Amino acid sequence: MSRGLARSLSRRRAAGRAPARVLGLALGLGLVLGLVGCGVQPTGVVDAGEPASGLTRGMRLYYASEGGLRAVPLLDREVTELNSVIKLLAQGPPPAEQRDGLTSLVQLSGASATGSGSRVTVRYEGPYPADGRDLGTGQLVCTMARAQAVLDPKVRTDDVEVTIRPSDGDPLGPYRCAEFRNG
Repeated sequence: MSRGLARSLSRRRAAGRAPARVLGLALGLGLVLGLVGCGVQPTGVVDAGEPASGLTRGMRLYYASEGGLRAVPLLDREVTELNSVIKLLAQGPPPAEQRDGLTSLVQLSGASATGSGSRVTVRYEGPYPADGRDLGTGQLVCTMARAQAVLDPKVRTDDVEVTIRPSDGDPLGPYRCAEFRNG
């Protein structure tokens, strides 16, 4: 091999190694800078109260949809007692919500409700028309739990237990709304 050819090959190898060296140097520098950080100092745990959980405030009626239960805000009426909420739920969803696919699966003929603290009892005349694990029961439980939390602001919706007591048959529950919500 001639000296000129050897020098040319040597230069080409060195030129091929130069980009690799630059790339290696850049990666190493990036790693060092990443480890050093950007000057933001770590902090400990900041106590800012209870984390957000559960449902928002304000009265809502629950209706069934293909995807499960959906809450509809009750904007134009003030809730003063649980029996008025049962009457509102018995009317079914408003036309706009019906067009969006919401429906009522709960039968409320002969139903009444009482509540105290985190407990609500719904009484039925005759047998309860469902098995207790259906969307209709979920509508009733979630709506009554929300109503109780609105009527008693010290109570969280997620803490309310709803028991269904038919005059014919065994009581069902107590149930919590979380048992029926898609999670």
